[in-house]
Amino acid sequence: MRYDDRLETLSKRFDEIDAALADPSGGFDQTRFTALMKERASIEPTVTAYRRYRDVLRAIAENDALRADKSDPELAALAEEEAEELRGRRDALDADLQELMLPRDPHDDKDIFIEIRAGAGGDEAGIFAGDLLRMYTRFAESRKMRVELLSENDNEAGGYKEAVIGVKGGEPYRWFKYESGVHRVQRVPATEAAGRIHTSTATVAVLPEVADDGEIEIRSTDLEVDTFKASGAGGQHVNKTESAIRITHKPSGIIVSCSEERSQLQNRARAMDMLRAQLAANQRREREETEGALRRSQVGTGDRSEKIRTYNYPQDRITDHRINQNFQNIKVILDGDMEKLIVELQKWEKSRLLAGEDDAA
Repeated sequence: MRYDDRLETLSKRFDEIDAALADPSGGFDQTRFTALMKERASIEPTVTAYRRYRDVLRAIAENDALRADKSDPELAALAEEEAEELRGRRDALDADLQELMLPRDPHDDKDIFIEIRAGAGGDEAGIFAGDLLRMYTRFAESRKMRVELLSENDNEAGGYKEAVIGVKGGEPYRWFKYESGVHRVQRVPATEAAGRIHTSTATVAVLPEVADDGEIEIRSTDLEVDTFKASGAGGQHVNKTESAIRITHKPSGIIVSCSEERSQLQNRARAMDMLRAQLAANQRREREETEGALRRSQVGTGDRSEKIRTYNYPQDRITDHRINQNFQNIKVILDGDMEKLIVELQKWEKSRLLAGEDDAA
C-alpha cells in the first residue's frame, strides 16, 4: 500500500465533515451544507475501503501472533487456516484502493460532440463514416444517452462527407473519449465488381462541451457568421428560411456549423458550443505540448492523424492498435455493441495510470 499518508488524511477529513454536519452551533448555511455533502459523497467510498483495509491489517497482525504462539497448538492451527483468507481480503482491498486513488478524468461526466469525417477512399470512406455514426448513436442510446444530429453533409453513395452529433447524459466522455483518431476499414465495396478489397479511412474527434463561463474568450469581431438553408437527409425536406448557421473563427481557422435545430437562434447557440469545445481542445493540446508530455491517462493522443483501429471485414476482425487486441464479429459491434471493446480500453488506461503511480512512488 503506497497511499497510507494520503488515505489517512482523507479519513480524518471525512470525520471533520461529519462533525461539521452534526454541529448546529454555526447555524444552517445551505451553500456550505451542500458543498460538505458533495465532498463527503466523493470521498466516502475511498475512506470506507481504507478503514476496512486497516481492520484487515490489524486482524492479520493478531492472527500472526496466534500462529506464533506454540503454547496452544489447536489455536495456532486455526489461525493458520484463517491466514490465507485474511491475506486474500487484504490483497483485494489493496487493489480496490489503488483504483479508487487513481486521478479521475475531469471531463468524464461532460456532454460531448463527436465529429466524423470521411478520409481517404472516396465514396466508400463516406459510407464507412456513416457506419461509425450509426455505431456511436446506437451505443449511446443503449446506455440511455441522448443523441442529437447537429450537422451533416452527405454524399451521393448514402454516406457522409462529415457529420456532427451531440451526446448528453450518462457520462458520455468517459465512454467515447477513446474514439478520437483515424479509423481504417478494409472490405470489398458494394460497387466493386472484381471483388477487390479496398482500404478507406474516417477520422473521429470527441470533444467535451465547455461551459460558457468566460474561460474560453471568443470575440465577436473574430467571427464570420453565414446562414444557409438546411436540408434533411436525402433532400427530402428543405427549409424555406435560412436557419442553418456556419461560424468561422478567423484566428484559428476553425469552422463549425449546425443545421438541425428548428431556429437560427438555436443553431447559432449549438454552433457556439461546438466552437468553444474545439478551442478548449486546442488549448489543452498546446498546454500539453508546452509541458512536454501528453496527459498520462489519455489513451493515445486523441489526434485526428493517429491510426487507432482497423475494421477488417474479410477476417471479421476489429483490431485496436493501442492495446493490440482483436475483437470478432464486426457486424454486431458496428450495430452498437461496443461495450466489450471500450471496457478493454478502460482497463488498459487504468493499468497505465497504476504504472504511473508506481513510478512516482
